[in-house]
Parts: sequence; C-alpha cells; structure tokens
Amino acid sequence: MSSSQQIIAIGDIHGCYKTSQVLLKNLDEKFGTVPTYVFLGDYTDRGSDSKQAVEDLIHFDEAHECVFIRGNHDQMLLDAYENNDWDLWLANGGNTTLNDYNSNPGSFHLPDPHYHFFSNTKYYWETENYFFVHAGLNPNLTIKENLEREEEREEFIWQRGHIHAHKTKWEKRVVFGHTPVKEPIVRESMIGIDTGCVYNRSGLAKLTAVVLPELKFIQQPSLDA
Repeated sequence: MSSSQQIIAIGDIHGCYKTSQVLLKNLDEKFGTVPTYVFLGDYTDRGSDSKQAVEDLIHFDEAHECVFIRGNHDQMLLDAYENNDWDLWLANGGNTTLNDYNSNPGSFHLPDPHYHFFSNTKYYWETENYFFVHAGLNPNLTIKENLEREEEREEFIWQRGHIHAHKTKWEKRVVFGHTPVKEPIVRESMIGIDTGCVYNRSGLAKLTAVVLPELKFIQQPSLDA
C-alpha cells in the first residue's frame, strides 16, 4: 500500500450500534470508498445492540475496503462459542451480547455470517508507515521482535504497558484502541483512539475515527451509552 493511501481507523464499538451507524454514515458520505477502513476490534459486549452492530459492519464491508482487527472481547466470544470457555467472557460483558442473540451460556445462536466475521478478524495489520492492533505492543521491543515472540503476539489484544512508556523501540507508528481515554493519544510512535463509546462517564462516551495520514480526528458522541 502506498504511503499516501488514505486510511480511516475506527475505535472500539462495543455494541454501540446507533453510534457506529451514524459515524459510518458520516464517513461514507465524506470519504466514500476511497480509504481503507480499519476497525480496531471489540465489536460487541456492554453496548445496547451487539448483534445489529456486527450486522451493520458486515454490510459496510460489502461496499468498502475494510480490515477488521481482533480485540480481546472478540477472542473471548470465540473462546466461548468454539471451546465452551464462558467464564472470562461473561465476567466482561458477554451476557449483553448473548441477550442480543437471544442466547445463553452453552446455547449461543451465532449466525454463520457473524461467526465468519469474528473468525476472520486479524491480530494486526500493517502498512509502510503504520501498524494497527487492538491493544498495543511491548514498547521495549521492536515491532519485528514483538511479532517473532509468541508470548508477545498473544498480548496484542491485551497490552497496556505502552500507554505510559516515555519511548518505544517501534519502527513505525502504532495505532490502537482497547484503553479508554478522554482524548485520543497522539505521540510520535503511537495513536490511541478508544474514547470509551460504551461508557456513560464524563469525558468518554465518544466513538472516534482517525483519518491517516492527515491525522484528522472525527468523533461521534455516543447515542447508546
């Protein structure tokens, strides 16, 4: 991909269907099918309509070039559905998603297109200038070293150690979600855009997109929180 290719990254949706629907409509009207849209994971749980949020993303993907990154909540959903590993997911908001799918632990009615959506998410995606991941990377290792070590790759969906790092060894800018912040994190080596769409708290409750390489932020106040 050319370094001048436009990319729009979108933060954690967490079942906030109304909010994501409005943001995606606005992005589509403004940018159309020109950019690559990179979604940074955590599509379900805690929000008001996870099933419809996923359905909307599947439809959006049909008309746009999209990359869907896997988040920790997406992995927990898959662990529950595929391996009957329910406890961690239910402790982290999975019950709201089960309700949306008219399901319960042990009887998860996940439609095939939705299972295909989750199972095809990526742990990371990179271009010449950016590395997109759900949570982050070990800041004390290069991106290459993070990718080479299995124990570090497993942390791509959980990592928070970079948030307060004064410097990193990364070869390119890392774009991530996962950690809710009142305003996007913008540093030389990183961009963080989880602004807590699902949380009804002061300073949060926004869904954020960042347009690259322009570094333009577009936010939609939550209509779900």
